[in-house]
This record gives sequence, structure tokens and C-alpha cells, in this order.
Amino acid sequence: MALPKRDELLKDVNYDRMPSKHWMDTKPEFRPGTYCYAAEPSVVEDLGLPNPRKWQPHDEDWKLPPNWKEIVLNAIKDRMERFRSFKLFMDICVRCGACADKCHFFLGTGDPKNMPVLRAELMRSVVKGEFTRSGKIFGRLAGARPLTYDVIKEWFYYYYQCTECRRCSVFCPYGIDTAEITILAREILHEIGVNIDWILKPVRFSAFVGNHIGLQPHTIQENIEFLLDDIEEITGIRPEVPINKKGAEILFVTPSADFFADPGIYTFMGYVLLFHYLGLDWTLSTYASEGGNFGFFTSHEMMRKLHAKIYHEAERLKVKWILGGECGHMWRVVHQYEDTALGPAPKNLEVPKSPITGTVFEHAKSTKIVHICEFTADLIAHGKLNLDPSRNDHLIVTFHDSCNTSRGMGIFEEPRFILRHVCNNFYEMPENTIREKTFCCGSGSGLNTDEYMEMRMRGGFPRANAVEYVHEKYGVNRMACICAIDRAVLPTLMKYWVPEVSISGVHELVGNALVIPGEKKRTTDLRFEPLKGVEEEA
Repeated sequence: MALPKRDELLKDVNYDRMPSKHWMDTKPEFRPGTYCYAAEPSVVEDLGLPNPRKWQPHDEDWKLPPNWKEIVLNAIKDRMERFRSFKLFMDICVRCGACADKCHFFLGTGDPKNMPVLRAELMRSVVKGEFTRSGKIFGRLAGARPLTYDVIKEWFYYYYQCTECRRCSVFCPYGIDTAEITILAREILHEIGVNIDWILKPVRFSAFVGNHIGLQPHTIQENIEFLLDDIEEITGIRPEVPINKKGAEILFVTPSADFFADPGIYTFMGYVLLFHYLGLDWTLSTYASEGGNFGFFTSHEMMRKLHAKIYHEAERLKVKWILGGECGHMWRVVHQYEDTALGPAPKNLEVPKSPITGTVFEHAKSTKIVHICEFTADLIAHGKLNLDPSRNDHLIVTFHDSCNTSRGMGIFEEPRFILRHVCNNFYEMPENTIREKTFCCGSGSGLNTDEYMEMRMRGGFPRANAVEYVHEKYGVNRMACICAIDRAVLPTLMKYWVPEVSISGVHELVGNALVIPGEKKRTTDLRFEPLKGVEEEA
């Protein structure tokens, strides 16, 4: 599928145009580029999910179970009873519209059903129509409607045009979290076999192999050896990467993309150089080889199962505590669900304490997991790292607040503190596009699949627009972030909207700046790109 040129993609978006029909009378158009492919039957079957069969969203007949309506209504009722947040969010919205223009998919499409208030109404209207007396009597006048086949198609279309980024919740005066509604809507759709391939395949790989792409232990080790070859060529030093080492102090868990995918591999090289510099007693696991939790996009039960792998491996390897890499949804799961839906962490793990600075990370007392940016910022604050920020002078850097670590965890200052110490040229994007108001990459929550490219470029436009601003004003040519999905999808987004800007993790820049005893004179960064001034010397 060919994408429209960037100047043509948004030309038909009109935020002021009044729809010609009531929203209940419009049906989604399943046009290539606007929906994700259905999950393969074998994958659905392997995961023990209902109704495995061949189908695609553009089909007229989705081959739902004969009693699909009963299943869905029972599922709604069950969630209303189990999750107080769901019941509350269905009740308290006053349709004030404060969230209406805050969604990146609404800004990129102009589709009213991508307003968070109306996206939630897709579910709320059915709850009213099927479970309330007023809805059954007054119908549309009460904002109610019955559950129909077309409603299921509408749910699929729009709940997979929500990346669960939670930007809308920041602006809601009642604190309604539309992402929670999306999570439960998808979970309900799973009960009738309506799901997408690019979420369930990673879930299957994570459950059966240990990481979302299905990397076998020997492949992980071989990929790491290739990265160590590059580190040795650049620095003259070959660090050790302990794998499945029992009795290490720290288990390090990072997104599996850091083992094999550009630009995540450079972030991993930065980790390795940092740990070598510190002489850290650490290990990787080939069993818990995935920080990202694709179960989070599937169901609470699947999220719990995949999250537990990390703790099981920490117990098996007899480590003291866990250090987590630059990931997004891993951290929302840890921060927001571990102490409630998932916990508690194993009792034999210790409260994380830096072996270098002695800092006790009290905020991780219950989860036993510390974010790598918290760990590194603490090292810098205590003067434990010898850094030469001029090694990043060929880069003019901005920072993208990844949704799950910012709005879902509150990590705002640590990555910026690090960047200001490893870079001489750092500039912020506009205030209303960063920190808790950050725009999403447009491809999160499992929507980073190629067949969805048009919607990815539309949804990512607000982020790209802010990047273009700092590129034109300050010459920014690098955007750092601390999320594996961001590192995977933002290069494509930038290539489309702002091709002069490349993407990296924060610890890639740490690795560039770190002055390691015994290293040879560096002439390139971790990407083999010449450092500033090297060309003149040559």
C-alpha cells in the first residue's frame, strides 16, 4: 500500500466540519492502511483464546460465535462488577469536551469518533442501551443503543485507533482514563475472537519463548557477540555480558529489540559500556528476555502471566534486585499494576540499593525494580561517571517523553538530567507537547504493524509537528526517548515527516560520552559516525 505524500495526507482533515449524520448512523470504512490484520487461527488457539478461525476485518462476515451477543453482554457485566474504574468511567462523563482535541488520532484524522469522549461513548451507549431502564425506554434520546453486529465492527475499528497513551486523561476534569476503557473493550472483543495479529503473535512468543519476537537463547547470545565486536572496534575494550548467571546481584531486563533492532542495539551497547565501567555484578536472562509486556494489550490475565516471568527468573537466578531498561509498557505495568492487580513481588528479593553510590531506592521497595534512568541519574548526581559530552557535539538533541514512563510513571526529570550531562546541545520541544502533555508516537499499544501505516503517520503527526518546530528553530537532528516501541516506530515517522531527525535511546548517548579507563581514542560514536572534529584532524 502506497502512502500519500506528506503534503497530501492531512489535506482533507477538517476539525470544523459538522458531520452530515448522527454518529450512531455512521459505519467505519475498512480501507487499507486504517486497520490491523486479524490474528491467525493457530495463534489464537495456542493462547487458548476463543473462536480461532480465518477472517479479516474487511470481510462482511466475521464468523462470530452464534451466541456472540450473550458473550459480550456477560463480559461487560463481569467487568462492571470486577473493575470499579470501568463502572465509574461509564457513569461520570458529562460530555464537556475537554478531551476532544487532545487525541493524536483525532488531530490526524478529524474523525469525531476519535475524540476520547466519543470513543468512550461507543461502549457507554451500549451499557445504557442494554443495562439501564432509561436507555431501554428512551433509546437514542438517552444516548443509548442496542448491541449489534455493526457495533462490534465499530469497536474493533476505533478501539484499535487508540494507543492507550492517556493524554486525554490529563485534561479530563473528572480524571476519566479512556485508556482503561480501551483496554477492557479489547479484552471483551477477545472473548468472541476479535483480535489482531501483531498483538497476539508477540504474546505467544513472549509466553512460549520469552520475548516478543521469538529469539532463541543462542540467537540472543550471538547477537550480543556481534554488538561486542562493534564495541571492541570502537573503544578497544570488550566487555563481558553475563547470561543466566546465578548469584549475580542484579538481573537486568530490557526490551528484546535492544538485542537485534536498529536503533535499540546502540542503546544496549550503551548499557554494556556503563555496566563495564562500573564493574557491576549483573546478568541477563534468556528466559525473561523481554521487558515489554504485550499481555497488557490483551487481558489482565495475560499481562499478569508475562510479568510474572521476570520475578520467576529473578528467584531462579537468586539475584538481589532487578534493573529495568528503557522500555514503555513494561514500566506502566510495574508502576501501576504490580502493587494491585499483579503483586506482590517475591519476598526474597531485596530493596534495590545502588552498589556504587549506596542509594536505597525506597520508591521501589515493593516492586524491587529500578528504572535504568533512575540508576544512571543517581550515578551522575554522585559524580561517579567520567563523561565527555563533546563526543555528542555532532548531535543536537531533543527528548520525547514516552507515554508510559511519563504519564504512567512520572519519569520526567531523570532522562533530562542525564541528557544535559552527556550532551552540550539539548533543546526542549514546546511545553504543551512534552512531560505529562507529551504526544504519543502514534503506534503504541501493539499498533506498530506495517499494514497500519497510514494511521500511524496520521496519529504520529502531532509528535512530528513538535519535532519539526525544534528542528527548524534549533537545528535538532536527534530525538532521544526511553521506550522500545518509540525506538522502533519513530524512525519511520521521522523519515515521513522530518527526515533530518534520527532516533536514539538515552543510554546510547551515555555510551558515547562515557570515558572508560583503558579505551583507545574514539573517532566515532556507537553508530560508527565520525565525532565532531575528527574530520578536521584527518
